[in-house]
Amino acid sequence: MTHPSPHSNSGPEERRTVVVVGAGPAGLTVGNVLRAAGIDCVVLETESRQFIETRPRAGVIEEWAVHGLRQRGLADNLLNRAQLHSECEFRFAGERFRFDYGDLTGHHHYVYPQPLLVTDLVREYADIRGGDIRFGVRDVTLHDLETDRPAVSYADPETGRRHVLRCEFVAGCDGARGVSRDAIPAGRVRIGRQDYGIAWLALLAEAPPSSDCVLFGVHPNGFAGHMARSPEVTRYYLQCPPGDDPENWSHDRVWTELHERLGAADAPPLNEGRLIEKRVLDMHNYVVEPMVFGRLFLAGDAGHLTAPIAAKGMNLALHDAFLLGDALTAHVVEGDDSGLDGYSHACLRRVWDYQEFSQFLSGIYHGTSSGDPFLAGTTLARMRRLFTSRAAATAFAEQYLGSAAAF
Repeated sequence: MTHPSPHSNSGPEERRTVVVVGAGPAGLTVGNVLRAAGIDCVVLETESRQFIETRPRAGVIEEWAVHGLRQRGLADNLLNRAQLHSECEFRFAGERFRFDYGDLTGHHHYVYPQPLLVTDLVREYADIRGGDIRFGVRDVTLHDLETDRPAVSYADPETGRRHVLRCEFVAGCDGARGVSRDAIPAGRVRIGRQDYGIAWLALLAEAPPSSDCVLFGVHPNGFAGHMARSPEVTRYYLQCPPGDDPENWSHDRVWTELHERLGAADAPPLNEGRLIEKRVLDMHNYVVEPMVFGRLFLAGDAGHLTAPIAAKGMNLALHDAFLLGDALTAHVVEGDDSGLDGYSHACLRRVWDYQEFSQFLSGIYHGTSSGDPFLAGTTLARMRRLFTSRAAATAFAEQYLGSAAAF
């Protein structure tokens, strides 16, 4: 819910043009764009710098997103260190099917774990461009969002003193559990939600990748996924019941299921290793429409959550950040409000496209384990079509890469 102006017993107000709430990929990209344009801004983050630079997150970045980072001078390390992927492999019905989406489209993926990108963006913003970023802040609160002088207040983590930042715009980039979306009064935006009724056990294994590409296992026991994160660490996923306890999955049970669900004729055995992370992710989505309330502009997971089924979340966050950073710059530097006026619409076209693809992909991944023989049969038919029809394969590849035209 929205909050009134800060109390008079708060400290003296600071003035900024933009306050960015949240130092994930979206918030840091917005901050860097504004800083490069000489626009006065501050980034607030409840966690420590070490925490945001090390927490495990996604690692697949689409080609258009890397191009956007490069245009803004934010991709040097990524371009030097990222792996390029142009193929993936589906395993179903005991067989292996290589899917060369690079050949179909001329495009590829970059594999660059989010913690590395966040580290790059923090360093560029704070250390190179001298941007103001405040870590470990507490009790962040948004005020006066429907006025032309909104504010963000927070408690200093060491002194407990309340600070007030008066600004022209607030960029709400603080994710699914942040305060920005909750600052919008009930009924002022529409929130569409979907629950898939399934979950994935997300695993990190101290084990070299077992394939040179991403693996998708479509199996009656449930979906399984394999994604390289580094030469020494591999991300795995296992479909499980919603609300499952990670402790139900012992080391032996995890590897037994991974071998079973990712097994196929002539496939080499998986490289096993110590499990260094186990989390259960319930698969659900939401979309906030519009992504604007007064002077608050939502970006990334604050405005829409896409289940990791299609690895789209970080890419959508970057898309929002490019649009928002450029729109705020145009407003401040040129007095051009067209980008701000069209921000929500421009974001949501890609958001809904990616949500639809996530829903479609969920049907492929989870249909054979649904317990419904009819759904299992149509799922396998859909899979086979990808490997018998170049038209179907190309359409799938364009969505998988985010390269489909005319968003």
